[in-house]
Order: sequence, then C-alpha cells, then structure tokens
Amino acid sequence: MIRPPDTAALLLLAKAPVPGRAKTRLCPPATPAEAALIAAAALLDTLDAVRAVPGALGLVAWTGRLADAPRRAELRAALAGLAVFAQRGDRLGERIALAHAAAASRLPGRPVLQIGMDTPQLRATDLTDALAPLRAPHGPDAVLGPAYDGGWWALGLRDPRAARVIAAVPTSRPDTGERTLRALRTAGLDVALLPEMRDVDTAEDALSVAASAQAEATAARFVAAVSDVLSPLPGATR
Repeated sequence: MIRPPDTAALLLLAKAPVPGRAKTRLCPPATPAEAALIAAAALLDTLDAVRAVPGALGLVAWTGRLADAPRRAELRAALAGLAVFAQRGDRLGERIALAHAAAASRLPGRPVLQIGMDTPQLRATDLTDALAPLRAPHGPDAVLGPAYDGGWWALGLRDPRAARVIAAVPTSRPDTGERTLRALRTAGLDVALLPEMRDVDTAEDALSVAASAQAEATAARFVAAVSDVLSPLPGATR
C-alpha cells in the first residue's frame, strides 16, 4: 500500500500482559494476576490512542504470548490492522534500536515516534503534538519525553536509524533519560524535549496516573482496573 508522503510511524513497544511477567513492581499490594489486568488495561488504552492519531501508521514491536494474557480477545481485536512484528535483541536499548530500524524499513524516510505501554494517560492529541516537530520542515532531528522517574516515555526520530546510538544506554535507572539525551546530542542530533510525564511502574504511580486520568476523562479501562485493585484513587498530577 502506498502511504501519503506525510505519514509518520507510531511505534509501540509492548509485551503480553502475562501474570508474573507484567507490571511486577505493582506486587505487592497487587497479586500477579491483578497486575496483569492493570497492564492489559493500560495496553488497551494506549492502543486506542495510537489508532486515533491522524496521518500515522501504528507499528507494534511485540514480545510474549498473547494467549496467556487476560483480556486477550480484546487485545487481539485492538491489535488487528496494526503492523505487529517481533521484538529482537537482548537488552532493552538494543530492542529499541532494532524496533526503530524495523520501522524505518516499513516506512522509509518517515519519522518515527516510539512509546511504551506504561503511559495509558496519553491521548491521541498528545501523540499528535509530539510528532509535530518531526513533521515540520525545519524541526529538530529528535524529540525526547522525560519521565518523572528519570527515564523517558517517548523517543521520536526524524531518521529512526539514529536510534542505534542509544542501544547501549542502560535502562531502568534514575539517569536513563539524561544518558539518552546525552547520547543523542553527542551523535550530533538536535533534540527537543517533550512535556514530562509520569509512567506507571509502582502502585503509587498507578494510583497517581489513574486519578489524573479520571479527572481528565481519559484511560477509562486503566482507571477502572486500578480502582478495582488499588482503590481509593487519590488526587494527583498528570
């Protein structure tokens, strides 16, 4: 299929929300099965946002057995029509770089914005705004969305092959975002920063994000799952 010349790629790194393998830092207080339900809800809400972005092709770099996940029928339906391919590589940084390379091969010459399944509060408008600088004729080479915990929630590249420069950046550290930004700039890329977001790793994160999403009438599945497992929801910032 021939894509319009302004088509961008929205790349989602995702894994099957299998009990014992998904959102394990929610345990305790959640059980592994409850944590998997929260992860499934977060993934479903994220897929909704990806599919709603105009002028973008949704790509999903996938790992894990969907057959072992809760809400698998809903997830299978939500993934239908998206380009789903297997993650490759060992370390997370390597998997990210290889997923961007795969996106480049599917949409040559088009920008790629990559997110994960830890920010279910994202709306289609957030993703559209994040892509805008990469679509601008004289915009930056890259965009990076810092996360409250020191990591990052989004990486966008005008040339997705440039993701190779972060393959060796250690992940899940308080300085992952800083190291990623340094690696991109050291490679000569002009990087614009996106608004900071809170991603969901711990129960505290889940409660905070769900409360804010509830106030903004977004991420309905995630809000319901967190409310069922971890209620009550406190007030929090997005």
